[in-house]
Amino acid sequence: MRSPREDFEAAGKRLPWDAAARNAALSATAPVSDVKASANGADNASNASNASNAEHSDDMPTVPIPARKAATTFDTPSKRERIEVKPPITRFIRRAVTRVFGVWSRISTQVVRQWGWYPRVEPYVGYGTGDYSRLICRTVYAPKHAQSGELIRGIRGMLAVSAPRTHVQASIDDTPLNTVQIGVSEVYDKVDRTRDLGSEYAISDSAGYLDLVAEHRLVPGIHRVSYSVANRKPVSANLYTIPASAKVGIISDVDDTIMITQAPVPWKAAYNLLFLDPKKKASVPGMSVLFTRIADLFPGAPFFYLSTSPWNVESSIRNFITDHGFPEGPLLLRDLDPRPKTFVPTGPQHKLEFAEQLMADFPDMKFILVGDDGQKDPTTYATIARRYPGRVLAIVIRELSPRESTGLASVTGLTSTQPTPVTDVPVFTGTTGSNILKTMLPYLKTVLR
Repeated sequence: MRSPREDFEAAGKRLPWDAAARNAALSATAPVSDVKASANGADNASNASNASNAEHSDDMPTVPIPARKAATTFDTPSKRERIEVKPPITRFIRRAVTRVFGVWSRISTQVVRQWGWYPRVEPYVGYGTGDYSRLICRTVYAPKHAQSGELIRGIRGMLAVSAPRTHVQASIDDTPLNTVQIGVSEVYDKVDRTRDLGSEYAISDSAGYLDLVAEHRLVPGIHRVSYSVANRKPVSANLYTIPASAKVGIISDVDDTIMITQAPVPWKAAYNLLFLDPKKKASVPGMSVLFTRIADLFPGAPFFYLSTSPWNVESSIRNFITDHGFPEGPLLLRDLDPRPKTFVPTGPQHKLEFAEQLMADFPDMKFILVGDDGQKDPTTYATIARRYPGRVLAIVIRELSPRESTGLASVTGLTSTQPTPVTDVPVFTGTTGSNILKTMLPYLKTVLR
């Protein structure tokens, strides 16, 4: 996945400022913020504005610029993921499920509206470079006194009712983002010119998601992104701005890599995801120590938690990371709402899409990929290493114990885990973080020499 600027250059375009806008920007003494918004595979892709805030003036006028449609998994799925190329029976089943889900969404929306619920924003942690940031939030229906980001059981999160096409105002460090809505790309694949209007808000998509790509100048560190909708107090989340000097980053899976969920055993995974008290979720032994040692060896290295878990349980995973002493960082989760074009992206496809996005966002960074052998992480990580030679520093595969991996596969005589990936990149394996650390630490020290 390309960076925002590469998208412009590939289209043979430049950021289209007119003379007045250019002069206004050049006269400002502070950095310019251009904002481009895209709804996550959805009813809108959007753009942007630049909001300059000079040191001596807090009300500097924004200069809106035309937006481009940002590429997302749902907007531009790979050929193999598109529903049109699937067998007829698969297309029929997926379209039937999509229609049923649409009916459920309409009915549930009518019910909660009768209860007096109205939209609120669930903010998710974002990340970015010194030039632009990627932000994401979701609008859902909730009671009057409900709080965003509450630690709740997974079943409550999964039953959240999306609030589609909700107007959302956003700001970074109190600097507002001015956007331009440019169409309903997920459904029609074309720009809807009737909505080509500059605005102080963006509109969430058909599942309530809103992706924003903001071009700006921010110093490295943690910033705050605020979102607000009508009749609700603003809510905020961290924005991790990664310094250009960071040469190593860590991409880690969550389920059975840092958190014990027993994903290969469907009924155990479902119970742990939906019904287990979030405060009782167990950490994989030694993994927090491993991550802490990596953070000590590479100060400032960002940690990205890339998981096929749904955004609905983001607060549960976020609190787990904090409570168990893992380095904090952005979560890159999956939207499980079926869409007309792609139904639901597969787990490997989801991870490949986001890994490619991170590779494009940080072209000078090498990555340590951390996963487990209970799903398809070995194959997925080997694919990433093959596609990006020289960009993967090491692969870490946590081996599941027989108790964790035993399920229907053992009954049928099949294995529920994957073998160690075949790749030129060093691969370190072990059942605990301590086992992995013993073999991996000497290698990482040689990298630092």
